[in-house]
Amino acid sequence: MTDLVSALFLLGGAVFTLIAGMGLHRFDDVFARMHAAGKSSTFGLALVLCGAAIRLGDAGATARLVLVWCLAVITIPAGVHVIARAAWRAGSELSERTLVDDD
Repeated sequence: MTDLVSALFLLGGAVFTLIAGMGLHRFDDVFARMHAAGKSSTFGLALVLCGAAIRLGDAGATARLVLVWCLAVITIPAGVHVIARAAWRAGSELSERTLVDDD
C-alpha cells in the first residue's frame, strides 16, 4: 500500500514539474515564465519529496528530505524574486498578451 501511495506522490510531483516546463515553453515574457516555474516546481518538489519519504520510511531520511524541502521553499522564491528584479531593472518588456490589472 505504501508503494502505491508513494508512486502517486511521485507521479503527481512529476506532473507538476512537467507543467512548470510547459509554462516555461508556452509563456511569452520573463515574468510569466518565472511565475509558472516558481510555483509549479516548488509544489512538484514537495510532492516528490513526500513520495520519497513515504517510500523510504526511515526517520533519518525523512528528516533530511524535510530539510531539503525547507531550503527549497526559502531559496526558490528568493531566486525568482532576484530574477524578476533583474529583468525589471533591465527593462524587460511584457508580452502584448499579458494582461495588467492596476486596480
